[in-house]
Amino acid sequence: MWQTGSVTDFPFKNNVPDPLLSGKELPTFKFALEQSRGKVMGGSFGKEATVEQLPISKGIAGVSMRLEPGVTRELHWHATAAEWAFVLEGRVRTTVVDPFGGSEINEFEPGDIWYFPRGHAHSLACLGDKPCHFILIFDNGYFSEFGTFSITDWLGHASKKLLAKNFGQPASTFDGFPAEEAYFVRGQVPPQDANPIQGALSLPPETHKFRLLAQEPHSIHKFGREWRVGANRFPISQTITGVILDLDPGGLRELHWHPNADEWQYVIDGEFSVTLFGSHGRYRIETLAKGDVAYIPQGYGHSIENIGSKAGRMLIGLNTGTYQAIDLSQWIASVPASVLADHFGKPQVVFETFPKERAFISPPDGQGQRNIK
Repeated sequence: MWQTGSVTDFPFKNNVPDPLLSGKELPTFKFALEQSRGKVMGGSFGKEATVEQLPISKGIAGVSMRLEPGVTRELHWHATAAEWAFVLEGRVRTTVVDPFGGSEINEFEPGDIWYFPRGHAHSLACLGDKPCHFILIFDNGYFSEFGTFSITDWLGHASKKLLAKNFGQPASTFDGFPAEEAYFVRGQVPPQDANPIQGALSLPPETHKFRLLAQEPHSIHKFGREWRVGANRFPISQTITGVILDLDPGGLRELHWHPNADEWQYVIDGEFSVTLFGSHGRYRIETLAKGDVAYIPQGYGHSIENIGSKAGRMLIGLNTGTYQAIDLSQWIASVPASVLADHFGKPQVVFETFPKERAFISPPDGQGQRNIK
């Protein structure tokens, strides 16, 4: 039973109270991802934000990964999470094999995304003579990039006799194989010809690639714009919706909440003020700069404001393939002015001047043209 009048009388995911979110104060929801150490091998790195680094982020984990030319994030799979990615810089080639015998090789440029369902085997390689940088989002905050299932780790611990029988090869074939996980594999820059050398390529029914920023924005506003893709436009992405949010200086992604998903934020550029409302007077504000991440639990009210002097861009991931949001302006607009007058002890005329439709992105002064497209 919920205890009326305490901080525990609001809904919880799975109806189980989260001790971290049940206290008198909201915990921090910010982590400086790009300032963390992570796993570094030469000029390549993987930096992660899981519940270990950011305890509030139980529903989503994120990784910043940079690969040098000729470096591949080795063949691996994730047993506990699907992987969604957004390319920031450089070019990436992925290989993936699904449980039904389908395999796909794709090349990605900045603004492109990929999605690998849980358990799909894949690799990530830097193409060309410049490093690549991408952000990975996983639909499980307890997931760790450094605890994945890697092919070198597996073969390095199986006996040569077993491997020989499995592949129909002499046991000596496996002499000199790595005895432990490689993680980053250093080799030659991959050739332009991406045809598979083993077997035939049978394409899966749904591609793992989507060109997000090559599309028209989902909505355009006077002080910002938004690109959004979920399972409706990228069918394989059943558990993650991705958003790119651009805000001009002073622009505000208005107060809102997501009924069906947690939200993970990564600042690509700019400076933002993010607010979090958790009921019973619990309210917290964090300032995010380039390379910082933030996490909003499902159902918690929040807003995003560009407080810098230049345009800002934020990558947002939600752990659902179906985007849902309720914006505060939309809620106010749908309630009779008389009800609002009773709630706030103000004349009805006060609320008759409020927006009659959802604001979504509000300009610095809260006035003027809002929605352009």
